[in-house]
Amino acid sequence: MFRLLLALLTTTSFSASMAQDAPKTGPQLESVWSVSEGLKAPESAYVDPGTGFLFLSQIGEGGGKGKDGDGWISKLTTDGQVVKNKWVTDLNAPKGVRSHKGMLYVSDIDRIVAIDIAAEKITKIIDVKNAVFLNDLATDSEGTVYVSDLAASKIYQYRNEEVSVFAEGEQLEHPNGVLVDGDSLVIGGWGTGFSQEDFSTKVLGRLQKINLRTKKMTAITPEPVGHLDGIEADGKGGYIVTDWRNGKLFRINKKGKARLLMNFPQGVADHAYLVDKQLIIVPEMMEGKLTAFRYAPGRKKPTSN
Repeated sequence: MFRLLLALLTTTSFSASMAQDAPKTGPQLESVWSVSEGLKAPESAYVDPGTGFLFLSQIGEGGGKGKDGDGWISKLTTDGQVVKNKWVTDLNAPKGVRSHKGMLYVSDIDRIVAIDIAAEKITKIIDVKNAVFLNDLATDSEGTVYVSDLAASKIYQYRNEEVSVFAEGEQLEHPNGVLVDGDSLVIGGWGTGFSQEDFSTKVLGRLQKINLRTKKMTAITPEPVGHLDGIEADGKGGYIVTDWRNGKLFRINKKGKARLLMNFPQGVADHAYLVDKQLIIVPEMMEGKLTAFRYAPGRKKPTSN
Protein backbone atom coordinates (compact mmCIF):
# COMPACT_ATOMS: atom_id res chain seq x y z
CA MET A 1 0.00 0.00 0.00
CA PHE A 2 2.85 2.38 0.75
CA ARG A 3 4.27 1.80 -2.73
CA LEU A 4 0.80 2.27 -4.18
CA LEU A 5 0.35 5.62 -2.48
CA LEU A 6 3.78 6.76 -3.56
CA ALA A 7 2.87 5.80 -7.10
CA LEU A 8 -0.36 7.80 -6.81
CA LEU A 9 1.60 10.81 -5.66
CA THR A 10 4.32 10.64 -8.31
CA THR A 11 2.47 10.57 -11.62
CA THR A 12 0.87 14.01 -11.84
CA SER A 13 0.57 15.89 -15.12
CA PHE A 14 0.19 19.63 -15.55
CA SER A 15 0.69 22.07 -18.37
CA ALA A 16 4.14 23.33 -19.26
CA SER A 17 2.92 26.90 -18.93
CA MET A 18 1.93 26.30 -15.31
CA ALA A 19 5.29 24.72 -14.57
CA GLN A 20 7.03 27.76 -16.03
CA ASP A 21 5.01 30.06 -13.77
CA ALA A 22 6.45 28.42 -10.65
CA PRO A 23 9.27 30.20 -8.76
CA LYS A 24 12.69 29.31 -10.17
CA THR A 25 15.43 30.93 -8.17
CA GLY A 26 16.31 31.60 -4.55
CA PRO A 27 18.83 30.85 -1.80
CA GLN A 28 19.85 27.37 -0.72
CA LEU A 29 19.29 27.28 3.02
CA GLU A 30 21.85 26.43 5.69
CA SER A 31 21.30 23.01 7.31
CA VAL A 32 21.47 23.12 11.12
CA TRP A 33 20.62 19.54 12.09
CA SER A 34 19.11 16.41 10.59
CA VAL A 35 17.50 13.21 11.88
CA SER A 36 16.86 10.05 9.89
CA GLU A 37 17.32 7.05 12.20
CA GLY A 38 13.97 5.46 13.07
CA LEU A 39 11.98 7.65 10.67
CA LYS A 40 9.53 6.11 8.19
CA ALA A 41 7.53 8.45 5.95
CA PRO A 42 7.56 11.49 8.28
CA GLU A 43 4.69 13.77 7.30
CA SER A 44 4.01 16.66 9.67
CA ALA A 45 6.30 18.54 12.07
CA TYR A 46 4.74 20.76 14.74
CA VAL A 47 6.13 22.54 17.80
CA ASP A 48 3.65 22.63 20.68
CA PRO A 49 3.81 26.12 22.26
CA GLY A 50 2.82 24.79 25.68
CA THR A 51 5.70 22.34 26.10
CA GLY A 52 8.18 23.52 23.47
CA PHE A 53 8.56 20.00 22.13
CA LEU A 54 8.47 19.05 18.47
CA PHE A 55 5.92 16.41 17.49
CA LEU A 56 6.34 14.52 14.23
CA SER A 57 3.72 12.30 12.57
CA GLN A 58 5.04 9.21 10.81
CA ILE A 59 2.92 7.27 8.35
CA GLY A 60 4.99 4.09 8.62
CA GLU A 61 5.10 1.22 6.14
CA GLY A 62 1.47 1.06 5.01
CA GLY A 63 1.17 4.28 3.01
CA GLY A 64 -1.14 7.27 3.34
CA LYS A 65 -4.34 5.22 3.06
CA GLY A 66 -3.25 2.18 5.03
CA LYS A 67 -5.52 1.35 7.99
CA ASP A 68 -2.85 -0.89 9.46
CA GLY A 69 -2.08 0.56 12.90
CA ASP A 70 1.62 1.08 12.13
CA GLY A 71 1.67 4.88 12.22
CA TRP A 72 2.96 6.86 15.19
CA ILE A 73 3.91 10.22 16.66
CA SER A 74 7.51 11.05 17.64
CA LYS A 75 8.63 13.54 20.29
CA LEU A 76 11.80 15.59 19.75
CA THR A 77 13.47 18.74 20.98
CA THR A 78 13.80 21.68 18.61
CA ASP A 79 17.56 21.11 18.40
CA GLY A 80 17.00 17.70 16.84
CA GLN A 81 17.28 15.38 19.84
CA VAL A 82 14.84 12.45 19.75
CA VAL A 83 13.13 12.21 23.14
CA LYS A 84 11.04 9.19 22.14
CA ASN A 85 10.61 7.97 18.58
CA LYS A 86 7.42 5.98 19.13
CA TRP A 87 5.90 8.37 21.66
CA VAL A 88 2.27 7.49 20.80
CA THR A 89 1.55 4.48 18.59
CA ASP A 90 -1.45 2.56 17.18
CA LEU A 91 -2.29 5.16 14.55
CA ASN A 92 -2.90 4.30 10.91
CA ALA A 93 -1.46 6.99 8.61
CA PRO A 94 -1.19 10.15 10.75
CA LYS A 95 -0.65 13.42 8.93
CA GLY A 96 -1.61 16.91 10.21
CA VAL A 97 -0.72 17.77 13.82
CA ARG A 98 -1.77 20.74 15.98
CA SER A 99 -2.50 21.36 19.67
CA HIS A 100 -4.83 23.32 21.94
CA LYS A 101 -4.57 23.55 25.73
CA GLY A 102 -2.56 20.39 26.28
CA MET A 103 -4.33 18.26 23.68
CA LEU A 104 -2.61 17.20 20.47
CA TYR A 105 -4.95 16.62 17.54
CA VAL A 106 -3.91 14.41 14.62
CA SER A 107 -5.66 13.66 11.33
CA ASP A 108 -5.68 9.94 10.55
CA ILE A 109 -7.28 9.07 7.17
CA ASP A 110 -10.95 9.33 8.20
CA ARG A 111 -10.74 10.31 11.85
CA ILE A 112 -9.31 12.87 14.24
CA VAL A 113 -7.25 11.48 17.11
CA ALA A 114 -6.94 13.46 20.35
CA ILE A 115 -3.80 12.84 22.44
CA ASP A 116 -3.32 14.12 25.98
CA ILE A 117 0.23 15.47 25.84
CA ALA A 118 0.95 15.20 29.57
CA ALA A 119 -0.55 11.72 29.88
CA GLU A 120 1.09 10.63 26.60
CA LYS A 121 -1.94 8.65 25.46
CA ILE A 122 -4.89 8.75 23.08
CA THR A 123 -7.97 9.95 24.93
CA LYS A 124 -10.51 10.30 22.13
CA ILE A 125 -11.08 9.21 18.54
CA ILE A 126 -13.48 11.30 16.47
CA ASP A 127 -14.76 9.58 13.34
CA VAL A 128 -15.35 11.89 10.36
CA LYS A 129 -18.26 10.44 8.43
CA ASN A 130 -17.80 10.34 4.64
CA ALA A 131 -14.16 11.45 4.86
CA VAL A 132 -12.01 10.20 1.98
CA PHE A 133 -8.43 11.36 2.60
CA LEU A 134 -7.99 13.65 5.60
CA ASN A 135 -4.73 15.53 5.44
CA ASP A 136 -3.65 18.68 7.25
CA LEU A 137 -5.15 19.93 10.50
CA ALA A 138 -5.36 23.32 12.24
CA THR A 139 -6.79 24.66 15.51
CA ASP A 140 -8.05 28.13 16.43
CA SER A 141 -7.86 30.01 19.74
CA GLU A 142 -11.20 28.60 20.87
CA GLY A 143 -10.21 25.00 20.24
CA THR A 144 -12.10 24.41 17.00
CA VAL A 145 -10.28 21.86 14.85
CA TYR A 146 -10.21 22.24 11.06
CA VAL A 147 -9.10 19.36 8.86
CA SER A 148 -8.74 19.19 5.09
CA ASP A 149 -10.00 16.35 2.91
CA LEU A 150 -7.80 16.58 -0.18
CA ALA A 151 -9.60 13.97 -2.27
CA ALA A 152 -13.12 15.25 -1.53
CA SER A 153 -12.21 18.97 -1.73
CA LYS A 154 -13.72 19.63 1.71
CA ILE A 155 -12.74 21.14 5.02
CA TYR A 156 -14.35 19.71 8.15
CA GLN A 157 -14.55 21.34 11.54
CA TYR A 158 -14.77 19.70 14.96
CA ARG A 159 -16.43 21.99 17.46
CA ASN A 160 -18.45 21.43 20.64
CA GLU A 161 -18.03 17.66 20.28
CA GLU A 162 -19.55 17.68 16.78
CA VAL A 163 -18.10 17.28 13.28
CA SER A 164 -19.54 19.32 10.41
CA VAL A 165 -18.51 20.53 6.96
CA PHE A 166 -16.93 23.99 7.19
CA ALA A 167 -16.43 24.47 3.44
CA GLU A 168 -16.56 22.35 0.30
CA GLY A 169 -16.38 22.56 -3.47
CA GLU A 170 -13.95 22.84 -6.34
CA GLN A 171 -13.21 26.47 -5.42
CA LEU A 172 -11.14 25.05 -2.54
CA GLU A 173 -8.88 23.43 -5.17
CA HIS A 174 -8.62 20.16 -3.23
CA PRO A 175 -7.10 21.62 -0.07
CA ASN A 176 -4.07 20.03 1.50
CA GLY A 177 -2.43 22.50 3.89
CA VAL A 178 -4.50 24.51 6.38
CA LEU A 179 -3.44 27.14 8.92
CA VAL A 180 -5.45 29.43 11.20
CA ASP A 181 -3.97 32.92 10.91
CA GLY A 182 -5.92 35.62 12.75
CA ASP A 183 -9.54 35.59 11.62
CA SER A 184 -8.82 33.48 8.55
CA LEU A 185 -8.18 29.88 7.61
CA VAL A 186 -5.34 29.83 5.07
CA ILE A 187 -5.62 26.89 2.66
CA GLY A 188 -3.10 25.45 0.24
CA GLY A 189 -4.69 23.88 -2.82
CA TRP A 190 -3.40 20.70 -4.43
CA GLY A 191 -4.93 21.84 -7.72
CA THR A 192 -7.96 21.65 -9.98
CA GLY A 193 -8.94 18.97 -12.48
CA PHE A 194 -8.16 16.43 -9.76
CA SER A 195 -7.95 12.70 -10.53
CA GLN A 196 -8.98 10.25 -7.82
CA GLU A 197 -6.96 7.58 -9.61
CA ASP A 198 -3.48 9.06 -9.36
CA PHE A 199 -3.89 12.39 -7.47
CA SER A 200 -2.85 14.30 -10.58
CA THR A 201 -4.31 17.70 -11.46
CA LYS A 202 -4.68 19.69 -14.65
CA VAL A 203 -3.81 22.96 -12.91
CA LEU A 204 -1.64 23.62 -9.85
CA GLY A 205 -3.13 24.92 -6.62
CA ARG A 206 -3.16 28.42 -5.16
CA LEU A 207 -2.81 29.77 -1.65
CA GLN A 208 -6.17 31.16 -0.50
CA LYS A 209 -7.86 32.17 2.73
CA ILE A 210 -11.37 31.88 4.14
CA ASN A 211 -12.76 34.27 6.73
CA LEU A 212 -13.70 32.12 9.72
CA ARG A 213 -16.84 34.15 10.43
CA THR A 214 -18.19 35.11 7.01
CA LYS A 215 -16.57 32.27 4.99
CA LYS A 216 -15.62 34.75 2.29
CA MET A 217 -12.76 33.42 0.16
CA THR A 218 -9.83 35.53 -1.00
CA ALA A 219 -6.90 34.50 -3.19
CA ILE A 220 -3.47 35.16 -1.66
CA THR A 221 -1.69 34.04 -4.83
CA PRO A 222 -3.72 35.06 -7.89
CA GLU A 223 -1.89 32.50 -10.04
CA PRO A 224 -1.39 28.76 -9.46
CA VAL A 225 1.76 27.96 -7.48
CA GLY A 226 2.13 24.23 -6.76
CA HIS A 227 0.77 21.09 -5.15
CA LEU A 228 0.69 22.87 -1.82
CA ASP A 229 1.23 21.01 1.45
CA GLY A 230 2.69 22.69 4.55
CA ILE A 231 1.83 26.31 5.41
CA GLU A 232 3.46 28.41 8.14
CA ALA A 233 3.31 32.15 8.82
CA ASP A 234 6.70 33.80 8.33
CA GLY A 235 6.22 36.51 10.96
CA LYS A 236 6.24 39.27 8.33
CA GLY A 237 2.77 38.95 6.87
CA GLY A 238 3.66 36.20 4.44
CA TYR A 239 3.91 32.42 4.45
CA ILE A 240 6.45 29.64 4.00
CA VAL A 241 4.92 26.86 1.91
CA THR A 242 5.92 23.45 0.56
CA ASP A 243 5.06 21.78 -2.74
CA TRP A 244 5.02 18.04 -2.00
CA ARG A 245 5.05 16.63 -5.51
CA ASN A 246 7.56 19.00 -7.05
CA GLY A 247 9.88 19.09 -4.03
CA LYS A 248 9.89 22.84 -3.47
CA LEU A 249 10.04 25.10 -0.44
CA PHE A 250 9.19 28.73 -1.03
CA ARG A 251 8.06 31.92 0.62
CA ILE A 252 4.94 33.78 -0.43
CA ASN A 253 5.06 37.41 0.69
CA LYS A 254 2.05 39.45 1.80
CA LYS A 255 1.55 40.64 -1.78
CA GLY A 256 1.16 37.05 -2.98
CA LYS A 257 4.49 36.82 -4.78
CA ALA A 258 6.28 33.46 -4.46
CA ARG A 259 10.05 33.09 -4.15
CA LEU A 260 11.73 29.70 -4.26
CA LEU A 261 13.88 29.04 -1.20
CA MET A 262 15.16 25.54 -1.88
CA ASN A 263 14.67 22.47 -4.06
CA PHE A 264 14.20 19.04 -2.47
CA PRO A 265 13.51 15.52 -3.68
CA GLN A 266 9.82 14.80 -4.13
CA GLY A 267 7.95 14.44 -0.83
CA VAL A 268 8.78 17.62 1.08
CA ALA A 269 5.85 17.69 3.49
CA ASP A 270 4.26 19.67 6.34
CA HIS A 271 7.01 21.74 7.96
CA ALA A 272 7.31 23.84 11.11
CA TYR A 273 8.75 27.34 11.28
CA LEU A 274 10.10 28.85 14.50
CA VAL A 275 10.19 32.60 13.96
CA ASP A 276 12.24 33.33 17.11
CA LYS A 277 14.87 30.72 16.25
CA GLN A 278 14.74 31.34 12.50
CA LEU A 279 14.39 27.61 11.89
CA ILE A 280 12.39 25.81 9.21
CA ILE A 281 12.00 22.15 10.20
CA VAL A 282 11.23 20.09 7.10
CA PRO A 283 10.01 16.46 6.91
CA GLU A 284 11.16 14.72 3.74
CA MET A 285 8.59 11.97 3.51
CA MET A 286 10.12 9.96 0.68
CA GLU A 287 13.65 10.27 2.06
CA GLY A 288 12.73 9.34 5.65
CA LYS A 289 14.45 12.44 6.99
CA LEU A 290 13.76 15.51 9.13
CA THR A 291 16.05 18.53 8.65
CA ALA A 292 16.19 21.99 10.24
CA PHE A 293 17.37 24.94 8.15
CA ARG A 294 18.30 28.46 9.16
CA TYR A 295 16.13 31.10 7.52
CA ALA A 296 15.10 34.68 8.25
CA PRO A 297 12.72 36.21 5.69
CA GLY A 298 13.72 39.66 4.54
CA ARG A 299 17.23 39.31 5.94
CA LYS A 300 19.58 41.53 3.97
CA LYS A 301 23.01 40.43 2.88
CA PRO A 302 25.84 42.30 4.62
CA THR A 303 27.41 45.02 2.52
CA SER A 304 31.16 45.28 2.07
CA ASN A 305 33.07 48.48 2.92
